[in-house]
Amino acid sequence: MYKISTDHLTELFSSISHDRALYMPIEKNGQVQFDRWMEDKKVRLDALNTVKSPKDLFFPQSENIVAFKIKGKNISIIENRDESEPFVVFGVRACDAASFDILDMVFLQDPVDTYYKARRDNGIVVTLACSEPEETCFCSVFGIDATNPSGDIATWIVDDMLYWESLTEKGERFTETIKDLFESADFLDEEALKSHKEDVEKIIEKLPLHDLSLDGFNSEAMDEKFNSPKWEELSEACIGCGTCTFICPTCQCYDIRDYDTGQGIQRFRCWDSCMYSDFTRMAHGNPRTSQVERFRQRFMHKLIYFPTNNDGVYSCVGCGRCVAKCPVSMNIVKVIKAMGVDENV
Repeated sequence: MYKISTDHLTELFSSISHDRALYMPIEKNGQVQFDRWMEDKKVRLDALNTVKSPKDLFFPQSENIVAFKIKGKNISIIENRDESEPFVVFGVRACDAASFDILDMVFLQDPVDTYYKARRDNGIVVTLACSEPEETCFCSVFGIDATNPSGDIATWIVDDMLYWESLTEKGERFTETIKDLFESADFLDEEALKSHKEDVEKIIEKLPLHDLSLDGFNSEAMDEKFNSPKWEELSEACIGCGTCTFICPTCQCYDIRDYDTGQGIQRFRCWDSCMYSDFTRMAHGNPRTSQVERFRQRFMHKLIYFPTNNDGVYSCVGCGRCVAKCPVSMNIVKVIKAMGVDENV
């Protein structure tokens, strides 16, 4: 394990960005988002959650797929995908790091999504452990340890020191290129970090959603949950805005569209939302014609369908963004509580 004084972080960031792009939480217009680091930008490593997750560094909100030139009866195919270059994403919280594993299950299974894979191969994830979790956090419900995040490299900020530990071979190789900036951590540093983690764990245990139970959300309960009359009541407040899907780090739905540029056709893909009335519309229409059906689909997928097909892994990481941002305060926590194991008691 290495360490570096927080007074020297600008030097660290400058070194990292020397031969690759560096993305980290940056404040702009009062909002914190992952953006490309430059020395004059306002870094906010103290911000717990960015507005959107960093997933769009691997799965962009929109991206080119291919272009076509049409001349008479001849069609030319032009490869113009957005190229992926080496980059580092720094300051990823444990919940968002766990979301990458969920996205991997979707995009790296056969047939492999080569657009996503190229970014995963080129990207290095440097996580930052949480020091002050908020009341909307519930990552521990899904077995995520906010004090020991995954990623290629994990970091912790304790007082005026940043601790740095490589977790993967990719992380080790990258650390070798900048290790001259660090000092080696000693026994006293390890003890200080251990004490810090214990303090944060005590905070997590006191969070209001820490004891949220997932009992009853399993494949055996699929029919029971699907046919529950509670979906009607729960979905009444939903306005179908899609905010929850666009800020969610694990949502992976997208649409593919063709756009006439006037000089040819550009095919691109962009994020989509299962909460929209035209989602997955086909020639015969939309398979889910009501808001209650669309609302049910979103939460059945996260809590029943996905874990059934992925060895029990839920498609939620408890980041709390939807809890904080839903304009009508209807989120996955309320669904879990309403549809839990005791719903028929």
